[in-house]
Amino acid sequence: KFLKIASDFRRIFSENLKRFIAFCKSNNNRIQVMKIMSTNIAEPTRINWRGRSVWTGIYKKPVTHPLFLGMEGVQSDAVVDTKHHGGIYMACYLFGSDYYDDWKEKYPHLEWNWGMFGENLTVSGLRETEIEMGTTYSVGTAVVQITEPRQPCYKLGIRFGSQQVIPEFLKYGHPGTYLKIVEEGHVTVGDTFQLLEKANNSLTVAQFNTLVNQKEKDRDLLQLAIENDGVKPKNKKKWMKYV
Repeated sequence: KFLKIASDFRRIFSENLKRFIAFCKSNNNRIQVMKIMSTNIAEPTRINWRGRSVWTGIYKKPVTHPLFLGMEGVQSDAVVDTKHHGGIYMACYLFGSDYYDDWKEKYPHLEWNWGMFGENLTVSGLRETEIEMGTTYSVGTAVVQITEPRQPCYKLGIRFGSQQVIPEFLKYGHPGTYLKIVEEGHVTVGDTFQLLEKANNSLTVAQFNTLVNQKEKDRDLLQLAIENDGVKPKNKKKWMKYV
């Protein structure tokens, strides 16, 4: 009787293991873990733009020490344009390491390193089509919330040596995302994002990015944006006029 029970157990375990492996293969993109590959900060840099001198913090470079994520920004990181960067809803910027190879093919002449897109955290497993705005994660000793995707400006074009990168970036559809810092703390290379609380609705980073760049606004996406916890209050107010 014991041998029969053991045999049945092995059979059931084997069958379930096969199902689990098949599930993992068919849902590979959905079981990705977001992991920090690089931590990046910048010193203020003076650049020339259309005959005038301006400062920028776009030239992020990898650092070996942990970063402190503060409520309104990353400690020791240069944020020059405080209207469009930094602050509660844009305290830290993530970009996906998985997309670097595509861009290297487009711009092979550049000297490539993490931080090329001005991101504070280069993250593997970042899937804008699946990550819902307003979702809360723990990472390192910090707690963060997914907010809005990045909308590029001319300074990214200067970093890449061509303003053509702006429409290419928008068309590519993987803009990365900003974070709101719910609880301040340190993060470092190798830290992973652990889900704490799902978003209050299903609006993904990719959907919001589509909405922002649409001429004719999708009414369903508009409603999700207005109700989503990850959207800036002033942007919610702006979307209200389209409803």
